[in-house]
Amino acid sequence: MDLFKALHKLKIIPFFKRWNLLGLILGIFDIMAIVAAFQLSYNFTYGNWGSLYFENRILLKIFLFIMPAWLLILYIIKINEIPRTKRYRMLFFEYIKSTLLIILLFVIIYFAFRLYMVPRRLFAMVCFFGFTFLFLLRLIEYKVFKNYRSSGYNFKNIVIIGDETSIPFIESLKKYKEWGYNIQTIFTESHLLFEKYEDIIITLPGIFLQELHNLIEVDQIDEVLYYKKKVKPYEIRNIIRSCEELGVTFHVHLKATGDNLSNAITTKIAREDFLTFSNIPHKGISLTVKRAMDISVSLLLIIIFIPFMLIIALMIKFSSPGPVIFSQERVGLRGRKFNLYKFRTMIEDAESRKKELEDMNEVDGPAFKIGNDPRVTGVGKFLRRTSLDEIPQLFNILLGEMSLIGPRPPLQSEIKQYKRWQLRRLSVRPGLSCFWQVRPERFYIKFEKWMEMDLAYIDNWSFRLDLLILARTISTFFKRSNL
Repeated sequence: MDLFKALHKLKIIPFFKRWNLLGLILGIFDIMAIVAAFQLSYNFTYGNWGSLYFENRILLKIFLFIMPAWLLILYIIKINEIPRTKRYRMLFFEYIKSTLLIILLFVIIYFAFRLYMVPRRLFAMVCFFGFTFLFLLRLIEYKVFKNYRSSGYNFKNIVIIGDETSIPFIESLKKYKEWGYNIQTIFTESHLLFEKYEDIIITLPGIFLQELHNLIEVDQIDEVLYYKKKVKPYEIRNIIRSCEELGVTFHVHLKATGDNLSNAITTKIAREDFLTFSNIPHKGISLTVKRAMDISVSLLLIIIFIPFMLIIALMIKFSSPGPVIFSQERVGLRGRKFNLYKFRTMIEDAESRKKELEDMNEVDGPAFKIGNDPRVTGVGKFLRRTSLDEIPQLFNILLGEMSLIGPRPPLQSEIKQYKRWQLRRLSVRPGLSCFWQVRPERFYIKFEKWMEMDLAYIDNWSFRLDLLILARTISTFFKRSNL
């Protein structure tokens, strides 16, 4: 569609993508749909078309309870996301499922709080209108995104390891561009597959494992798909190991496995069933709660720190020339780059003077740290000691580029010096704080030990672990600042 090209040319869509505004906008639409459902139900029930439902205190309390619960249910069932290959009838039944859960919730609160003064018809109509508006809204969004992907945007880069049986699957990915899958490379031992695709897709024959390693390491590969009639267990094990090291999701066609592979979840890609091996713990509800905590806590802290941010900005501005906010490109989830924000703690030309100080580096590995860095300003020393320079990263968290807890986001120059096994730390969203940052000896931890601790966090992740690290981080902050 020419519309999408125009929006890209005007840098409107890149602006949304850069600031991760899409999820926020879709969430606002869902909230508006639920608000409309309450309003129409109120008007039809009471016949009062000149007033708003939130003027009724009881209905307002019900709304404030039901609305976040409804959004959470949509999030857990994952129908708040824009699907790539899901059929319309599957969307319909998923929204039916979410509405049934809301009906159950209404029944519980109706009898638990004895809301007998509220007509039952109102609850029924809220459920009906809520289902209708949310489902129609998602259909419209689904159609828009299909057209968007058909125009060549929002693709996932994938690698396929296949044989002759994978041809219909590959053809479906090529035919339905609206699914948004970009086949980067095909690895195959099949002459038929090689002859069919070598002119249009990079197709590598024969032994592929080392080439696959190199491809995943160099290119931005999102997923690797294994689609063969006969599974070779040693291939599967080696590919899983490689994907885990580099933080790439691996899928095995389910019909080919005989259902005898464990430690995986069932997913659907291009209407085919796959077993998905992910290198991070798959805990849907816990991950949902983690993201909810990221949004709520970061938003709350931003509100609390507004006066401090203004004071800090003035201190930086009047103490040394240069911008208040220091922006630096970092590497985030699966190698995606983003701009990390901090309060400036160094002189304006600090980056250009870095080479002069390389001999003073006090840490091993690719990281660079100096205990008494001459580039740090007087105000900067105070901000670093109290960790107040990190406050602007709350905006990175709110935008979904970072999380409260997770491995610290590295520089691209550091990534280039990583060993292969260290790249797996990019398989989760980077964080404001993690294991090693709450340890007293954090400045003296060897680089490899630091990497091992990040991977230990990934392998043992749980929401409870995040809460423990968050509590230690808050305690460390107050000890540093003596507040």
